[in-house]
Amino acid sequence: MENVSEALLKELIESVLEGRNILHKKSAEINPVSLEKKGEPSDVQNMEMPADGENRQEIDCKKDDAPAITDYDVREQYLVENPVNREAFADLKKNAPCRLGIGKAGARCKTRPMLQFQAAHSAAQDAVFSDVDPKVLEELGLFQVQTQCRNKDVFLTRPDLGRRLNEEGLRLIKERCRQNPQVQIYVSDGLSSAAVNANVREVLPSMEQGLQGYGIETGTPFFVRYGRVGAMDQIAEITGARVTCVLIGERPGLLTAESMSAYIVYNGYVGIPESRRTVVSNIHSRGTVPAEAGAHIAEVIKKILETEKSGTQLAL
Repeated sequence: MENVSEALLKELIESVLEGRNILHKKSAEINPVSLEKKGEPSDVQNMEMPADGENRQEIDCKKDDAPAITDYDVREQYLVENPVNREAFADLKKNAPCRLGIGKAGARCKTRPMLQFQAAHSAAQDAVFSDVDPKVLEELGLFQVQTQCRNKDVFLTRPDLGRRLNEEGLRLIKERCRQNPQVQIYVSDGLSSAAVNANVREVLPSMEQGLQGYGIETGTPFFVRYGRVGAMDQIAEITGARVTCVLIGERPGLLTAESMSAYIVYNGYVGIPESRRTVVSNIHSRGTVPAEAGAHIAEVIKKILETEKSGTQLAL
């Protein structure tokens, strides 16, 4: 390689740096909002660019300037460009929180729907791997028992162990629960502790009040940690209840991670067919409202006791 003079090398460096400065200035002149079509919502709102030398982390982003991505209601979000009939489709979309009409940015989803999807996925994971808040159990006066699952990992990989109580749990239920009640209610985390935290404070008291109004006797409620739906069969045998009902967190989806269900069985026993279970599902703030769900479950239990049938045998 030939020797390059110091003057020539300095000239080359200066020309490269000058070219980079020109590109930087042109890039800074572009307004992100102007890239959006007129009349269409922008993924970049109220965004201030930092001045030269300013630390981006020192910018104060107020909530009014940058709403949390989970604050948007997908039922009111319609991002399709140049739709044939915006009003009709948007009106249909308000009836269900489906990810429809979210538009495209080239071959990918737009930024906001993609962030909403990622946030929903994270919430679903948190719901599965978190635990029910002890304060919730304390407020409702629920004592706690556990299945044969030692921890969350065992619970997720061994569903069979989540259907059987451990020895300590069996002992506590025999000691502390009223025997042979008309209805035995208990709460379980299932696959969404977030669902229990969000709903059980309203559902359980509403259920108990409704059953009391019908003159139906209930047993001593409690909480089962790492529980599957099938654990209710063993509990039915232990307590001798005519009807057993579990309020349990459902497998979280990408629309909500806070959906809870009530599974109800008449004269349950270990090995009872799944078709004998009656279920009231989608109990959450944007589905079946918790307080109303409790009253409805009480009414369903009343009918089960009257007909002595549950599941597919029961005609609601």
